[in-house]
Amino acid sequence: MSRTGNTKLYDLLGVPRDADADAIKKAYRKLARESHPDSNPDDPSAEDRFKKISQAYAVLSDAERRTAYDEFGDIALDPNFDADRARAASAQGFGGFPGGGFTFNAGDPEGFADIGGLFENLFGGAAGGARAPRARRGSDLETRLDIDFIDAALGCEQRIELQRPDAKGGPPRSESLKVKIPAGVADGGKIRLAGKGGPGMAGGPAGDLIARIRVRPHRLFRREGRDIHIEAPITVSEAALGTQFEVPTLDGKVMLSVPAGTDSGSKLRLRGKGIPADGRGKPAGDLYVSIRIRVPKDLDDEARRSLKDLERLGPEGIRDDFEAGQP
Repeated sequence: MSRTGNTKLYDLLGVPRDADADAIKKAYRKLARESHPDSNPDDPSAEDRFKKISQAYAVLSDAERRTAYDEFGDIALDPNFDADRARAASAQGFGGFPGGGFTFNAGDPEGFADIGGLFENLFGGAAGGARAPRARRGSDLETRLDIDFIDAALGCEQRIELQRPDAKGGPPRSESLKVKIPAGVADGGKIRLAGKGGPGMAGGPAGDLIARIRVRPHRLFRREGRDIHIEAPITVSEAALGTQFEVPTLDGKVMLSVPAGTDSGSKLRLRGKGIPADGRGKPAGDLYVSIRIRVPKDLDDEARRSLKDLERLGPEGIRDDFEAGQP
């Protein structure tokens, strides 16, 4: 890749000219968050900074446009610029494009005659026989969408408020999009909205908007694959004698039966009460209830005597295997 002396777009993102695509994306996302007008309501210059950062990223995140910018500089930012024709013009003696300019031999009268033809080559033609510039697809844009655990599990609709860069360099446009979240979407999942990304060039199609999902933790539920885990506290007597109580699930409460003699840490399964089936071949997950025996504190004398009586009923040799183990 040829390199000119022009670093304006790289300087806007604060990256070196040899930065890879990941470094450019990381720098853009950081600067976009810091410079977004919503994050700087008292700074009238924030919108202009955000617009310039977005425009720089639109060029440097597109491999073809970045190559043209690196080779020809600012002149390549014109939407009608044709890099292939510019290379052909350079090969015919019009010189290089340092910093986005061009040179020709001012002492050559033919040079002035040909300058109109040069611009015709560079920008796809002028009046009287112009060839239309090549259409290019717009860049994909990415945003983050935070949703609650239950909404992610059961599916929902959300709205995304966007500040979208303008194709002609104008101020960013605000847009509100409705997004359908499919049931069972996981943390880190992506939803692609076709045609909602950066604008196309010269009549080309728009890019896509990719919404990356962040699922907020739930105070009770924890997800593993398509299964859900929850902890349920019970008393010592309930563990010994057995009990029944209601357990919350994604679609309401159900009755859980705890067998007599259940140890702390035991897991009881409620089939089909995990993440719902997705309609594409993935069945519903299960809900696992982990039993946690809660030991009473601040016992009075009567309670202590009762526990002593209960201790005599405990299994013999409960720690034989444990104590016989090797260190």
